[in-house]
This record gives sequence, structure tokens and C-alpha cells, in this order.
Amino acid sequence: MFAVLLGTPDVSAQSKSGRSYYVYVCAESDDEVALVRFGPSGTEILKRISVGSFPAENEGPHGINISPDGRYWYVSLAHGMPFGSVHKYETGTDQWVADVTLGMFPATLDIAASTGLMYIVNFNLHGLMEPSTVSVVETQSMTEIAQVETGVMPHGARLSHDGRWLYTVSMMNDKLVELNALTFEVSRQLDLGNPVGNGRVGMESVEVAGLVQPTWVSRPTPQGKVYVAGNASNEIFEVDLDTWMITRQFEETGAGPYNLDVTPDGRILVVTYKKDAAVGFWDLETGDELGRITTLRTVPHGVAITTDGRYAFVTIEGVGGEPGGLEIYDIETRERVGDVEVGKQAGGVAFWKMEP
Repeated sequence: MFAVLLGTPDVSAQSKSGRSYYVYVCAESDDEVALVRFGPSGTEILKRISVGSFPAENEGPHGINISPDGRYWYVSLAHGMPFGSVHKYETGTDQWVADVTLGMFPATLDIAASTGLMYIVNFNLHGLMEPSTVSVVETQSMTEIAQVETGVMPHGARLSHDGRWLYTVSMMNDKLVELNALTFEVSRQLDLGNPVGNGRVGMESVEVAGLVQPTWVSRPTPQGKVYVAGNASNEIFEVDLDTWMITRQFEETGAGPYNLDVTPDGRILVVTYKKDAAVGFWDLETGDELGRITTLRTVPHGVAITTDGRYAFVTIEGVGGEPGGLEIYDIETRERVGDVEVGKQAGGVAFWKMEP
């Protein structure tokens, strides 16, 4: 059971913890990244950083993440001509450092603290329905050192805490994929849906399902689980990493669960419902949805939870020419406690730091 809170007003514009929290937010249609602070004085944009190399073209900043030591941020420019790229910036100064060209439509990314290697899914949004790859990048030199074939339209890359395993989903053939992050080999795949047919791609036959259309997978929890958003099937899968089996399916979700994140203790799941303009909060012990809040704008996209587990930062794409948004939610009370307008089609969001 859950309480549906429609149009919940902002109950506070300030951080109740007394801390300030900093996040970077992508605006895909504006080729812009915003640095936002949420703290005792409210929510404010500290800086807007233009990204990309071709001012006359929309290059589409899509995925963003912070290096484990907090010194750099990395953003994928997905559109490309034809290949996309990832760019490295210094946090604080937000000065460009380097870039690397990757595959078709590089999207989400994560960086291993143990090795410094970065893993980026090449989503191949506009290409044929054929298996695509995960790029592996050495971040000091910004050199691509490997591409690993995974599935059709890979998305939602997240590493285990020890940096040994990368988890991603293949959106158009309904698979959860585990990649050995040290040997660059696919170790396990899990079917999430039943195939509806085979799609011919050149001389090869590729099994294409698309019943589930998974879009994101969570980082592994302390309890040894990952959670997968089934965007087309309107459900969330719980997968046990020891048995590599689906242990629960949360079916009473909002329409189009898209992105999700779990609190550091593995107790609460926060998920964006892209087609329902809402954010859901799930108790992972009981399997109950604790609350669902309607967002101020339509098309919620990304979610990032702070390292202290207190707040969830949610990006809102908006539609047409309207601005995107960033909304902040208190996870314990499930109330919206801040929001700010950002650039158009806000998507990728990455938590940087908190002070003090």
C-alpha cells in the first residue's frame, strides 16, 4: 500500500540537515551543464557550463558522473557525427581537461575507484537493432582501451562498490548484463522478458524482445540485490546477485519507470515514472510503495541520492521549449523540499559533494 500525494506543495526550500549539497545536471537540448547547490539558504544554480565543440550543432550532454576522488566530472556528448564522445572537466573550476571519441550515442557512465577506469554504454539510439558495446576508458589519458559487445541498446551502467562488476541493461532485447570490469568480458546475462521474434540485421539474426524495455539498473545494495526498471512493462525487478534470479517483481508502479537509485543502506528505492510525471518511494524490506509524488513538470528523468541517504535529486525534462527542472525530495518524509529551473531536457544528474 502507498499514499499518493498529488501536486504536493513545497514544504521547505531549505536543507533540514544544515548541510549544503552539490550536484551537476545535464540539459541535453541546451548543450549545458548546471552546478546546483541545495542548502540552508535554499536551492540555487551556481554556474552554467557550456559543453561541446560545435556551437551550431546540438551535441546532447546525456550522461554525467563524478570521479571517485571528486576531482573531475565526466559528461557524454551523445549525438556525434556519427560517433559521440566523453569530456573530462575539473570540479570547482569546471575547466575542460580532455575528451575521447567513443561509439554511437554514448550515454550513461560510471568510474571505478579501484582502477580509475570508466565504463560508458554506447546506446546507439539511431542505429540498427543490433548488439552495441560498452566502452572502457583509461581516465588519466582519456584513452579508449576496449569495447565490449553486450546487447541491443545498452543503457544504465552502474558499478559494484568494489569496482569488479559492471551492471547494465539491454533495452531492446530485455536483458540484464553483468560485465567483469577487470577482464572486460560479459560474465552473465539474465532474460527479463519473453522474446516476441527475431530481427534480421544484415547477415545476422538478433533476438529482439522489447516487452520489458529495461532502462536502468541500480548499483548493488549491501543486501546483494540490484533493481531494474521495466519501462515498457511498468514494473521493477529485484535480482539476487548470488543466485542470478529474479526474486521479486514490483508491478503496481506508475507508468514508465525509467531511472532509479537506492539509499546507501539498501532500504529505500527512489524511481522516476517518466510517463506518469511522478516519483515513487519503495520500502525494499516490505516491497511496499510508501508514496508517489507528482512532479512540477512533465517527463521526470534522472535520480541521484546523496551519500548520507537524506535527499533524492530528480531531473525533469519538460516538453517543447519549456525549461527543465531539478526537484529535491526528503527521502524520510517523502516531501519535495526544493526545485529550480535548469536548461531544456534536463536528464543526467550526478551528486558531487556535501558540506560540511
